[in-house]
Amino acid sequence: MLIQRHAEATITRIAAMFGAVLVTGARQVGKTTLLQMISSPARYVTLDDPIALAAAREHGATFLKENPPPVFFDEIQYAPELFPYIKMYVDQSRTKGLFYMSGSQQFALMKNVSESLAGRLGVLTLPGISLREQTGVVYDQPFLPDDAYFADRKQDCRVVAYDEVWRRIQRGSMPELCANPEFDWRMFHASYVKTYIERDVRDLTQVGDELRFMRFMTAAAATTGQLLNLASLARDVGISQPTAERWLSILRTSNLIALVQPWSMNASKRAVKTPKLYFLDTGLAAWLTGWNTAETLRQGAMAGPFFETFVVSEILKSYNNAGIDERLFFYRDRDSVEIDLLLWRDGWLHPIEIKKHAEADKRDCKSFAVLDKFAGVQRGPGGVVCLYDGIVPLTASDRTIPVWMI
Repeated sequence: MLIQRHAEATITRIAAMFGAVLVTGARQVGKTTLLQMISSPARYVTLDDPIALAAAREHGATFLKENPPPVFFDEIQYAPELFPYIKMYVDQSRTKGLFYMSGSQQFALMKNVSESLAGRLGVLTLPGISLREQTGVVYDQPFLPDDAYFADRKQDCRVVAYDEVWRRIQRGSMPELCANPEFDWRMFHASYVKTYIERDVRDLTQVGDELRFMRFMTAAAATTGQLLNLASLARDVGISQPTAERWLSILRTSNLIALVQPWSMNASKRAVKTPKLYFLDTGLAAWLTGWNTAETLRQGAMAGPFFETFVVSEILKSYNNAGIDERLFFYRDRDSVEIDLLLWRDGWLHPIEIKKHAEADKRDCKSFAVLDKFAGVQRGPGGVVCLYDGIVPLTASDRTIPVWMI
């Protein structure tokens, strides 16, 4: 089953603006499939092919003559030697949409790209399949909890049942698993992690102890939706804190996790400075931490953090697919006042609480008032994302937000 990707329109717009297009993202999120469809009938060249890779590295100019644009280079990170030749071709031709490229290993890729193709390249980070995409929703604008968003979103939404939400949280957002419900979830993720460590981690960062890195991934997954504590992660795995910091950077630059930073103003001295860690695929996090069914996850001790992780991931997907840099924060101060998520858009700060229960009331919005004490901040409409099945006003500007309305 082919799932329509919302990023398709964004990539098409990028190709109309730049001579080259690069789509990055975690391994197996569908970069190749999407770009093959968009770039058709361009020539397809995979640099996973050792013969093609050797030619690209050793004889870049000749290789490009034999594979002239329009062309799609898959796994371009293996041959950064091509970038200077692509730059020359783009500069000489000044035609848009000449080169399509994909890459899942970003450790050195983005550095090479920024040095060689600055101003000539449009970049999009492709996330996993969103809940919108899984349910056939066409609406593709980024989430924003204001009246205009909900007026448009109501015209194209699909109600997702309570149990189905948890099934999707536990199964995750990898295209292969979403399109093929009969695929074995455990086998898929075991193979995924093995390939990820062997190809993306070991080859590029010389992580010598693969078993310990796997333990680090598992420890990180166990803290999803919580404040990052590097010292605790390092202690749990038996590594130094600098090593833990480097390994965390690997997870982040390979698009497996996101770090959401705390909101702070210069006027506030009481804000927590530590970011929150989120696994971008809840299915991978569930596999790493041993939540093997949706029912055990829903009833388990990590149900709240996993639901929050799912919501944050879905909001991030709506921005990634639109090609917009998200501005997400959270708030927590030393007085234990918390706001799960803050969306910063056009000078307005939109507060969001995330609750795994189906009931929400105005008490869940009580902490939003803390934003009013910050000079220069305009508090926009907000709400409580939860498992309630409708939109109900909670205050004059805040409402319940069903998770399937993100």
